Amino acid sequence: MHRQGLELPDHLRRLLDQGNALRSGGYRGRFAPSPTGVMHLGNLRTALASWLEARRNGGVWLLRIDDLDTPRNSPGAKASIQRDLQWLGLDWDGPAIFQSHYRGRYYAWLSWLRRAGALFPCRCSRRMLLDHPIYPGTCRMGQKRWGWQDKRLPSWRLRVPDDDPHGSGDVVLRRADGFVAYQLATVIDELCFGISDVVRGEDLRASLPAQFSVYAALVQQPPRFLHVPLLRDQHGQKLSKRKASAGLAPLQDAGLDAAAVTGQLAASLSLVAPGARLTARELLQDLTHRSTYVLDS
Repeated sequence: MHRQGLELPDHLRRLLDQGNALRSGGYRGRFAPSPTGVMHLGNLRTALASWLEARRNGGVWLLRIDDLDTPRNSPGAKASIQRDLQWLGLDWDGPAIFQSHYRGRYYAWLSWLRRAGALFPCRCSRRMLLDHPIYPGTCRMGQKRWGWQDKRLPSWRLRVPDDDPHGSGDVVLRRADGFVAYQLATVIDELCFGISDVVRGEDLRASLPAQFSVYAALVQQPPRFLHVPLLRDQHGQKLSKRKASAGLAPLQDAGLDAAAVTGQLAASLSLVAPGARLTARELLQDLTHRSTYVLDS
């Protein structure tokens, strides 16, 4: 893989080769919460769906903690995420993966893309772009001044071809505050850890165009995506953020055990009847013997 004659460094090529080898070995899924607070019920529901898909396909299920955005991380949230998953019986393979441990990897990719001429500095503020759902290319043809200007650094955008079929516009890969953008970090992780299938919430479907543009820039194939509908109440209404964000604690305080909570989450996915009580393993066994099984809508 190369851009404008610039070959990919050997260490990055090896990472891609290792990831592709892992992916070719079968189903590899992941669950990737951000440690910004208590994991809400919608997150846990998505975790259950992701775990079920991996296990019923005889695959690997990884836990990745997306903790790059350190100002938003909450104390104790990383441990809380793992405790909640363990309480529900959602076991993951290998040690948990923390994005913060791989900053050097992301910046190596950024450096290569920049040297290859695939990036340009952008000094547009969010306010300037409020009326533009897709980046209008304001800074694309400007001077490549990567340093400080008016006490601000630029963001780094991927130069996406005008005929790109995904309609993402030029994607931010490094934010103006110096943090690696989610769109780059998650794509690099999927590639390097050999993720073949991603199960995540419907609210993340909107990030697909940007991520597809990043995969195209790296000349790599994306994983398969399945988006789980948002959590709703018994009347079909989207669960309020306040109620959803309360997490497991209120249910545990009310005396519900893991089987009861799993039953509630599975019922909200229309996998079992309301009121069912079963462990994650029992649910998996039940679904494995069904002729039809649909998670998304």
